[in-house]
Amino acid sequence: MAAGKPLAVLVDAVAGKIRGEADPSILISDVTHDSRAAGPGCLFVAIAGERFDGHDFVGLAANQGSPAVCVTHFVEERVPQIIVEDTRMALGTLASVVHGEPSTAMKVIGITGTNGKTTVAHYLSSIGAKAGVKTGVVGTIHTKLDGETIEAVRTTPEASDFQRLLAEMRDKGAELVAVEVSSHGLTLGRVRATRFAVAVFTNLSQDHLDFHGDMETYYRAKRSLFEDYDVEMAVVNIDDPSGRAIAERHRGELVTVGHGGDVEASSVQPLGSSTSFELRTPWGDSQVEAPLVGVFNVDNAALAAASALACGMGFEQVVAGLEALDGVPGRFEVVSGSDPILVIVDYAHTPDGISQVISAAREMTEERVIALVGAGGDRDRGKRPIMGEAVSAADLAIVTSDNPRSEHPDEIGRSVLGGVEDRTQVIYELDRRTAIHRAIDEAAPGDVVLILGRGHEPFQEIGDKRLPFDDRLVARSALQLRRMSAETDLGSGSID
Repeated sequence: MAAGKPLAVLVDAVAGKIRGEADPSILISDVTHDSRAAGPGCLFVAIAGERFDGHDFVGLAANQGSPAVCVTHFVEERVPQIIVEDTRMALGTLASVVHGEPSTAMKVIGITGTNGKTTVAHYLSSIGAKAGVKTGVVGTIHTKLDGETIEAVRTTPEASDFQRLLAEMRDKGAELVAVEVSSHGLTLGRVRATRFAVAVFTNLSQDHLDFHGDMETYYRAKRSLFEDYDVEMAVVNIDDPSGRAIAERHRGELVTVGHGGDVEASSVQPLGSSTSFELRTPWGDSQVEAPLVGVFNVDNAALAAASALACGMGFEQVVAGLEALDGVPGRFEVVSGSDPILVIVDYAHTPDGISQVISAAREMTEERVIALVGAGGDRDRGKRPIMGEAVSAADLAIVTSDNPRSEHPDEIGRSVLGGVEDRTQVIYELDRRTAIHRAIDEAAPGDVVLILGRGHEPFQEIGDKRLPFDDRLVARSALQLRRMSAETDLGSGSID
């Protein structure tokens, strides 16, 4: 990591004013928004949040040894104070400067959109690994570099943590970092002062309206990555209406992906556990057979390929990477083995995501598709009945609990259930474990069972508790019981 920067340099970087007795040459070696992490050499930035105001903890930071703090107004504490208009927006700049502007030392790819961010990021990591490019990932599932992983707390870390993380990756030799950039992260300035070699747009559909209020505000948050940040190249999915609008507005370097775009995947042919498609790009064309399933994952692969090519990777390297893609935990993850039914766990928790996953399952069977869904508590309530509409495309819909948080599970479930079409066969079972077992028990040979909404998550949030619950483990347990039951029936000579 960088040795630090003089206090005077930080004041200039955020156009701040200094109050209190301060030595302008004192070195600041770290920045934090968490007073508990404050200490010698660490600048504490006071941010007003939903529950707490960091200005109330300036004294604690000073007592722990912080040589200076950053505030929006003077606080009666004996510590030098940098006064700025907006500490949240200053946080990223301060952290970037302290850590030596790490995003300028490697290629950072920022990926935004409602669905597909995690998959595109992991596909980029897989392509990079195959090409021998040291690649990091920052996102929903975890932060990863060279096989070393850290469980993620949020999709896009707070600005001080994010810049410190980029600096650590730089110091470990990372050449490329794929970052999931959430709409919350953009609105709250978590990726401020970051240079993006490539900014990627996947798609936009209803989600997070509890935070943004309406779709236009949500869209503007996503669009801001391409208009308000230092972006060298934009890679945009023009099959999505919002993507087309972003592409039309963009005035910098642009690679369009989709039908009629600069990069296009066509002649898509499902092949069981893999998919064949023709990849056409300005860097070359090739027939590709990649270990992925579903048209939506072909779209994600095309976005990852376009991003890697835009970063300077060779076309043959990218194709080789596509053909050696690693699976993404909890993203269309097959958890059944040689079972006569196919069971898939996926993170789909938006109406559009549910529709895409059910459509992909239809490609894999001529029998029934059974889909289990629930909606998260304390989140966008408006999308719940629309999720019910989306799951109506299944032959059997099972509505259950997801992460109810502080809400009553039945209130959430009834809202989803209200959107399910009358023609759809439906089971309402709020106990998620029972519901997963029921979905697998209801399946006949050849059926596809989709367990949707939580993907890789190892906990279920009920009230203020996080209880161990992994859909994949529960599904495997249910499959094992199904096999044991089948063996018992065979042993007794029973036939159905």
